[in-house]
Amino acid sequence: MSQAEEFATEQSEYEGLQEDVRSMELPGLEVFNNQYSDRDYEITMETLEFTCICPKTGQPDFASIRIVYTPRESCIELKSFKLYLGAFRNVGIFHEHAVNRILDDFVAAVQPARAKVGGSFNSRGGIQTTVEAQFSGA
Repeated sequence: MSQAEEFATEQSEYEGLQEDVRSMELPGLEVFNNQYSDRDYEITMETLEFTCICPKTGQPDFASIRIVYTPRESCIELKSFKLYLGAFRNVGIFHEHAVNRILDDFVAAVQPARAKVGGSFNSRGGIQTTVEAQFSGA
C-alpha cells in the first residue's frame, strides 16, 4: 500500500462524533404571521456566534451564519432560532452538513418564497471554509 493510500484510509479517533445529520433531534423553530405577505421583501439575519464540533478532530468549530429570505405567510421568531442554532454546540457535524440542515429546517418551518443560508467557518489548518445553500419555492 502506498503512503497516500495508507493516509487516505486512516480514521480519526473522533470519527464517531459525526451525527446522523438528517435525523438528529433539534429544538423546534417558531414562526409568526407575516402581516405584509402581499409584498415581497427580504429579511437578513446573521450571527457570529455559531459553534459545532469537528467530527474528525473533536475540536470546536466557530462560524458566522447568515440567512437571507423572502417570507410568505410566516416569519421566523428570533428567540427560537437562537436556541435552535445553540443546539449545534455539541454536535459533531461537517460544515457542509450544518449549512444544509439549517436550510432544510428553516424552509420546513417558515415556508419562504426564497432562502439562502451561508456559513463562514473560521480557519482550521490554514483553510477557511464558506458554504452556501439555497432554496427557491415554486
